[in-house]
Amino acid sequence: MRNLLLICFAVLLCACNQGKKKQQTVETSSTVSEKQSEDFDWLLGQWKRLDEEVGQDTFENWEKINDSEYSGIGFTIQDGDTISQEKIRLLKVANHWNLNVKAPGEEHWTIFNGTNHNPHSFVCENTEIEFPNRIKYWIDEYTLHALVSGSDMEIAFEFEKLN
Repeated sequence: MRNLLLICFAVLLCACNQGKKKQQTVETSSTVSEKQSEDFDWLLGQWKRLDEEVGQDTFENWEKINDSEYSGIGFTIQDGDTISQEKIRLLKVANHWNLNVKAPGEEHWTIFNGTNHNPHSFVCENTEIEFPNRIKYWIDEYTLHALVSGSDMEIAFEFEKLN
């Protein structure tokens, strides 16, 4: 009888430990999901615009500075000359991500406040400037998309990864 009680106790103890392991796995999985939504590594690398005007090439290059900052540069080349350029930063501020943009000669960064992000996209807005008021980036398969929009206009960009 005593041996039977010991066996039942051992089985009960093992069953309880299995429940704890499952709970730990669920907690770890939810933490990983939260961390993934903060990961914009899909931006990293060199990108070339697919839908550019004839005679021009537009590029965006992105790098990860740390877990709360990504840095990019966007530029357009025509006949071997850079005809436009802007620096881009995706920064985590408090609990959201902001997109900061600065063209050469501008003294200050234009800040677009993050309104939405998930593991494959983000949206940032600035209603205090004329254009654009909203910038959205997203990725599907191997294509990076960007959409800049204002009240009456929007410009879509599609990029392919070069590296």
